[in-house]
Amino acid sequence: MKDYYGWRAKIGTIFPAETVVIEPEFAAMTPEGVSVHTARVDLVNFKLAGLSEMMDDDRIEVAARMLGKRTPTDVVTFTGTSATFMRGIGYDEEVIKRMEAVMTNVPASTTSTAVLRALKAVGTKRISFVGPYDEQVTKLGGEFFSAHGFDVLGAHGMGLSDNLELNDVSLEHVYAYTKSVVDQKADTVFISCTGLRTVGAIEALEADLGVTVITSNQATFWDALCIAKVHDVQPGFGSLFDHFD
Repeated sequence: MKDYYGWRAKIGTIFPAETVVIEPEFAAMTPEGVSVHTARVDLVNFKLAGLSEMMDDDRIEVAARMLGKRTPTDVVTFTGTSATFMRGIGYDEEVIKRMEAVMTNVPASTTSTAVLRALKAVGTKRISFVGPYDEQVTKLGGEFFSAHGFDVLGAHGMGLSDNLELNDVSLEHVYAYTKSVVDQKADTVFISCTGLRTVGAIEALEADLGVTVITSNQATFWDALCIAKVHDVQPGFGSLFDHFD
């Protein structure tokens, strides 16, 4: 008999209601004894205006309170990449403070925070930034990582803005698009956006490109495991998991 109910760690996640990607990707990576608990917030349009609307009201606090005050979680992470890089350096830390203020002694994180920690863990110096976003959000993503000291060789976006459209982007397309735009001198490819299918292509991309591949969901889950002090994951999701804190 096995206990599947988080006897090692309970991870809380907050993410857009429209996505169908985050839960299956987290489930694929989840090791025995870890459980994932979710709260959803509304985000149909992930242009800058839609992201700002989501972040400027209290929906993040409401979700954090449910997971970090009423649910016995060990960590709560907000899985919004562009939502936490769009206002530049330090904004992800502001979001963490907002979340922790409404929880009961539960540490918080965000996807942008997790990606920064992951890039540092693998020794990244030169990044190729890839995402589904429009030109404005893509530019902000590149600027965020550049401000943190990484050499962003290129920032490449698919031009999408509707969160529901992300559900129709195939893993094959993500793989092919990444290969077509990757900057040859990069030591790391970062594929941004938790609503984009990525984790099933990480090992193939690392093998074919010969570089480290970090993705939003992979980094978010790795970071949550590190915070919860669980140094274990299902195999097959990239070299990042060789670098547990």
